[in-house]
This record gives sequence, C-alpha cells and structure tokens, in this order.
Amino acid sequence: MFAVEEINRNTKLLPNITLGFHIFNAYHNDERTLESSLVWLSGQGPTIPNYSCERQGKSIVVIGGATSELTVSMGTLLELYRIPQVTYGLFDPLLSDPVQFPSVYQMAPRDTSLPLAMVRLMVHFKWTWVGLVASDDSRSEKFLRDLQEEMVRNDVCVAFIHKIFTGLTEDERHHSDFLKKLSDSTASVIVIYGNTDVLLTLRFSEDPHTLIYRMWVTSSHWDIAKKPGYIYFDNFHGALIFSEQTTKIPGFKHFLKTIHPAKDSENIFLQNFWNSAFGCTSEIGKGDGAVCSPNASLDTLRLSYLDMTMSVQSYTVYSAVYAVAWALHEMFLVRSEMESNSNGTISGTYPWKLHSFLKNIQFNNSAGNHVILAEKKSVANYDILNYVTFGNDTEVLVKVGEFISEMPLGQDFIIQQKAIVWPRTWGEPLPSRCDKVCSPGFHIKAQEGKPVCCFDCAPCPQGQISNQTDRDQCMKCPEDHYPNTERIHCLPKRVTFLAYEETLGMALASIAASFSLLTALVLWVFVKHRDTPIVKANNRDLSYILLFSLSLCFLCSLFFIGRPTAINCLLRQTTFGVMFTVAISSILAKTITVVLAFRATRPGSRSRRWVGSRAPISLVVFCIFIQVMLCAIWLLLSPPFPDADTHSDPEHIILECNEGSLIAFYSVLSYIAVLALGSFTVAFLARNLPDTFNEAKFITFSMLVFCSVWISFLPTYQSTKGKMMVAVEVFSILSSSAGLLGCIFIPKCYVILLQPQKNTKKFLKNNPNS
Repeated sequence: MFAVEEINRNTKLLPNITLGFHIFNAYHNDERTLESSLVWLSGQGPTIPNYSCERQGKSIVVIGGATSELTVSMGTLLELYRIPQVTYGLFDPLLSDPVQFPSVYQMAPRDTSLPLAMVRLMVHFKWTWVGLVASDDSRSEKFLRDLQEEMVRNDVCVAFIHKIFTGLTEDERHHSDFLKKLSDSTASVIVIYGNTDVLLTLRFSEDPHTLIYRMWVTSSHWDIAKKPGYIYFDNFHGALIFSEQTTKIPGFKHFLKTIHPAKDSENIFLQNFWNSAFGCTSEIGKGDGAVCSPNASLDTLRLSYLDMTMSVQSYTVYSAVYAVAWALHEMFLVRSEMESNSNGTISGTYPWKLHSFLKNIQFNNSAGNHVILAEKKSVANYDILNYVTFGNDTEVLVKVGEFISEMPLGQDFIIQQKAIVWPRTWGEPLPSRCDKVCSPGFHIKAQEGKPVCCFDCAPCPQGQISNQTDRDQCMKCPEDHYPNTERIHCLPKRVTFLAYEETLGMALASIAASFSLLTALVLWVFVKHRDTPIVKANNRDLSYILLFSLSLCFLCSLFFIGRPTAINCLLRQTTFGVMFTVAISSILAKTITVVLAFRATRPGSRSRRWVGSRAPISLVVFCIFIQVMLCAIWLLLSPPFPDADTHSDPEHIILECNEGSLIAFYSVLSYIAVLALGSFTVAFLARNLPDTFNEAKFITFSMLVFCSVWISFLPTYQSTKGKMMVAVEVFSILSSSAGLLGCIFIPKCYVILLQPQKNTKKFLKNNPNS
C-alpha cells in the first residue's frame, strides 16, 4: 500500500498512470493456493480455467511467495500464461532454475553470511553442542549445509537435526517426535531456520517446559512473536534473533501512524486487520466488540500485531513493487506510441511482454539503495535482537549486538552480554556442551568414534599446565619454571647446588678437613720418627709422598662443594685425578719395593741394583706424567664448564659442572682403576712374604676397600641426579682416601705411638720370629 501510494505520487515514474493492487489469501495448501490463483485469473466470478471475467483492473504481475512452496504452487498455474511472479521470501536456489521456473524472479539476494554470524555467536558463548531445527525444503537444506560447514571449521558440533514437514497429517506425529528428541538431548541451544507457518507448532507446544529450558537462536524470517491471547506466549523468552539490517524508508512510519480504514472504506483487508488488532467493530451493532475509535493509530499496537520498523520481508516487498513499476516504466518508454484507453488502462499490455524488462531492471529506491532484480550475491549485515516477554502480556525486541560482515575477523561480531535477557531458567549465559568442562590443569582428549565436542579430560603431562578451561593442548612451562600441584600455574624453579650452608655440604666439608688434618698429623708422626725401623721400612720417601697426596685428596673434595664456577669446574676432576694417581702410584711403588727387596736376597740377583735406588720414585713420576697428559688433553679439547640442569629435577635448577667430554672423564677414572688393580694384584701376591714390617697385607686390604668403593660408585653415580650426584662423588673420594689412610698407616701409628718398644733394632734382633 505504501509503495503504490508513493509511486502514484511520483511524477517521474509512470506519469499519467495509476497503479493499483489486489490482495488474495495465500494458503499453505496446494489446493487452496491453486484456487486463489484461479480466482485471480478468472475474476471474482466462477473459477473457470482459461477464462477471465474481470473486465477492469486486470493485474499483470504477481508479487507473492513468502515460501518456496507457495511460489511453486502458484507458479505451476501462472507459468501457463507466462505471468511474471516476483517473490519476496528468502532466496531459494531451486527457484533460480531458468528452465523449471522461467517466470519467477526472486527479489531477495543470495545471502551467505547468516551461517557465519550464527557460528560467531556460538563461539563467543562457547556453545559447542547445538541442535538444529529447520523446515523441510530446499532452502533450509542449503542453510543447514552451510551452517554445518561453518560449525565444523569452528569445532562446534551438531547435537541433532530435526526437520519439520509441511504435510498437515504428519504435524502431530512429527511434533511429538521432536519434543522427545529435544527433551532427550543435552543441547541447551537450538537454532531454528525456516518460514513462520511451517514452524508454527513450536509456539503452541502442549509441553512448554520442554521449550523454555532452551536458548533459541533464529532469524527474523521466522516470526517468533506470540499469538495474541495464547497462554504460553513466553516459550521463546530470551531468544536471540538475527535480523538483517535494512535502510530506513523515508515516510514509512508516518504512513503507519496516519493510515486508517475510515480514509479508505473500500480497503476490506485493512478494515478486517483493524477490527482484529484493536478488538473493535467498524459499525454499531455488529460484532461483540466496541466501535473502533476514529483516533486509533497503528503505532499503539503491541509487537504481536505489528512491528513499526520495516522488516526485511517488508523491505523486499517494497522493492518488488518498485521493480515492477520501473519495468512498466521502461516498457512504456519503448512503446511510447501506445495510447491509453479512456478508462485509464493500457491497451496491449500483456504480462509476458514484461519479462524482458524485469530481467534487466536496475534502479535506486527512495532509501538510496541500488536494486538489481537479476540473481546476485550479497553479504548481509545483521542486528542481533533479544526477544523479551513481560508478565502483562507484552513483548519487545531489544538490540543487543550486530554482525558486520565487511569488518575484519575479530571486529565483525559485537555483543552486549550484560544487556541480554536470558531464558527464565538460565539467569546467566550457560554452556551448551556434549560433555563436562575440562577444568584448568586438564586438556581435551578425543574419544574415538565420537564428535570432536564429545571428549574426555586428561591431566596435563609432566612439566605442562593448562590455565583455562577446555584447552586442546597443555602449555609447556619455561625451562626455569615448573607446574604447581594442580598444574594451573608455572612457578619459578629454585636454584640448587651442594652448598656449604646446607647440612650435607657442611658435613662433607667438615669430614674432608678433619681427615686432611688427621693425615697431616700422621705425616708429622712419620717425620718425627723417620729414623725408626717401621718408618724406614718400605721406602720412607714413598710414605711421605703417599701421606701428602692423601691429605690433598681429602682437600680436593672441597672443589665439589659450593656454587660451580669456571675455575672450580676446571680443577675439580683434574685435581682429583692427579692426586689419586699420585697416591695409587705411590702404593704401587711401595708394593714393588717389597717384592724387589726379597728378590735381592737371592745370590746373584739383578734386583739388588733397584733396591734403595730412585727407581720407585721414577715409577711414581712416570705414572703421574701419563695422568697429567690425559688431563691436559681433556682441558684442551673439551674442558668442563658450569652448566644448569633444568630437566633432572622438576622443581629445581641444578647448578653443576658439565664434564665436557665423558670419554675424557671416564678415561681418567679408568687409568686410576688400572693402577689400583695393578697395586692390588702385586700386593696380593706378596702378602705372605716373611718380613716384620711387610706392608703387602695392609696394601692388599686397602686396595680391596678402594676398589669396592669405586665399583659401587659407578652405578650410583649414574642413577642419581643433581647435587646428590656430586655428594656421591665426594663421599667416594673421602671414603676411598680414608680407607687407604686407615688400612696402611693406622697400624704403623699404633706401633709408633703405643708400642714404641717394638720399633727398635734391639727388639727386632732379640725377637726369634723376626
């Protein structure tokens, strides 16, 4: 009505021609739809096919088809006469087939952004388990495919898909199936897509509680508003509606405020609507209601009856009327030689002649938008409306967000969460999920054979955390951090090493210093009694060297205690290797001295020249030289260096000395082991030689202790980490050194200090067993 009146006032569009229109009922039933079409074709009289009884006001274009079913039902008959049919419903790919529907023109564009907009909403509120409800038609089928593809890309899963059929005989059975499917599903968010009348049964459910426990998401093409007077009008309270943004048409609101059936008494449609909306009657004595007020206005009606803003569907109808008007205008320009009849009709205006003009029509409407009737793609923008009902039987649509498809990702979706009124059982945004939430400290573990949204929750692996819910993967903590017990946060690792301040370090350092002092005291005893037989026996100089090296062996363990530095790391293993080589080579030389002494007693033995000479000292120097060369090569090629071990202990950073080359390290130890094995072998063979001060027995036992300590050291050293590994090596150094000191020298000190009478030549000469 508004578009026709506007066109008739426009002197530049169809000048000297007045447009009119007829309104016919469109039933959602094939037989009734065909009947309405025949009434339009035949006139107001009997519906006689191929006859037209209407002599005046013959229409040449049909604007109709809110649904594809209506369009197809009408098109079957209208195509026989090649009458153009302009539809104002949603775009349907099926109707764009020029072979099957050559006379159908779709006013709505092919929109591709609605599925993306809805999935943006799901992702924002973390709704990953969503049910889909749609009418059973090709357009809804295409929407469901696009929506599911977008949901898969964003890891949103389909809980169920339900299609509502249009057959009236199947409505009750399918409706009960749908309610059962809905009540059994764990999905709390349902997307609805389709036309109003096919989905109408959802609004009048016999079990409304099944519906109001859900969040409904739909588009403005499904009229979610209540039916007046229906008791369960708030089934969809809190629903979110995507309404395509349209440009305001100037003068439309003013037209709605000023329109009144009294101004157009011949408009039966407006009179019937007015009586129904206001609950009144136009004449006194007719009907049960009061007489309609002459001052009544449509802008006072509730949303249930009329939305004062121009909807997308209304905007499409408005554009369709203008498209027809401009097509007629172009046709009359081409046929300007034609004259009008006296009654105002156009002679020779046949519907089929309008096709060539409709196909190519382009124009700018009063809102300034460029309109093209030919098939086109567009990316629409959407307002997100919140449907809110009140206890006084009123309802409103409140804008709470928008989706702007032209904006970059991240800025295209805007939602005012605090402004949303949620369903009555919600009160706040609730998740819609297949499974429980994976709390922080856990990550999602997919279940085989189930959708990606249905998963198990597995604890984060060692060294990883998850500080958010539903993390696909846990995050690794930095090397200098470790996870807390709940594996939610990363805590800084504490630096640790074998320090002097702690009990273990202090105890080992005290033991090392005490044994080193004890060794120095033994050396002082031996120097003081250097002329006694027991000191002179088995090479006095070698005893001095052995005691001095043992004292340093105890002290070299101090390099292993304290914060590792470059100097410490360089001296630690090399000092230990050289000092132990001096000690073991001295013992080897002492053992060989015993053997040579007994060999020299034989007549004509060549061993006499080695007894008492500097040969044992030379052997010690030679053995030390080899170890020094090994250490020098080690320090030159791959020297030890300070290092931080962040992996062995999950809660500590262990400061240690990296050996640089394990081959060099074990070569040094192996060389000491060879010397110790040689000393043990020679001492074992010489243990029964008759001598008053024969050290072979003591050396054999000391080497047995030494080898036992270091054999047990190797597996223990490999199995421990951090400062305990250092403590194991320090303990091995102290225990093996103490074993040498105790087994070889304690018996001699006992004789020197407690039984000095046995340490004289007189005692030895008078002793028959000597």
